[in-house]
Amino acid sequence: MRRRIASLLLAALPLAGCGAGQRSASAADTAHVDAMAREHAGHTPAANASAMEPRQPVTAREVVYGTVDGKDLRGYLARPTAARGNLPAVVVIHEWWGLNDNVRMMARRLAGEGYSALAVDLYGGQVGTTPQQAQALMMGVMRDRPAGIRNLQAATAYLAGHGATRIGTLGWCFGGGWSLQTALNVPERVDAAVVYYGQPVTDRAQLARLDAPLLGFFGGADQGIPVDTARVMESRLRELGKDVEIHVYPGAKHAFANPSGEAYDAQAAGDAWQRTVAFFARHLRGG
Repeated sequence: MRRRIASLLLAALPLAGCGAGQRSASAADTAHVDAMAREHAGHTPAANASAMEPRQPVTAREVVYGTVDGKDLRGYLARPTAARGNLPAVVVIHEWWGLNDNVRMMARRLAGEGYSALAVDLYGGQVGTTPQQAQALMMGVMRDRPAGIRNLQAATAYLAGHGATRIGTLGWCFGGGWSLQTALNVPERVDAAVVYYGQPVTDRAQLARLDAPLLGFFGGADQGIPVDTARVMESRLRELGKDVEIHVYPGAKHAFANPSGEAYDAQAAGDAWQRTVAFFARHLRGG
């Protein structure tokens, strides 16, 4: 019953239309976007040699995973080349830069662990190459949150319709916040959610909707996503009886897991990735 109610509420959300640009972001969202701009000042999104290849051969292609307001939603789907039959799947949600080569690499890396990994696009095909461009793209999405939820609901529906045995969400930075939002707003389809330094939610009514285990990673030196806020979220989720696990890496900055960024911390990123793989194995594969 709870999942059916969630589906009906989601269906009531408006589609993103031509008037979406006339919306205004909330004060909290505007402050969050500004904080991300400060954290990423001087950064570039170019992939570098720290990027890791998948543990097994994977096959990847562009797919249309849905349609919103008559416009195709195009993403990047990766899965193990040798896989036969249905697999657990993960919705991969990009950072504030957009669906770039680094995010495609991460989708392939996740596919190498035995998943169908669908990297979605919340920017309609646009990619930021400077902090100023990324800030504008991120603000555009925050001005129309219902459209973002529609996009991610379409991604989960696509994976479910293509035989996904279970579905998880994974995102970094901007995408980390949306990984959590997907779990909160599409609880009938999300079986596990991972958040890398994404915008926390502390409202109890919203957190009560969570119906999946949550794993979060935050940097102790992240000025854009204060650890205290993440800890408040963790505490309230525990009070609600939710399955939550939060890890904080002392000294790590915002975007510490992004191999294309200046804040990359190989040790923290490596530990977080191993925990991510183990978390998905438990909750999506039952291992």
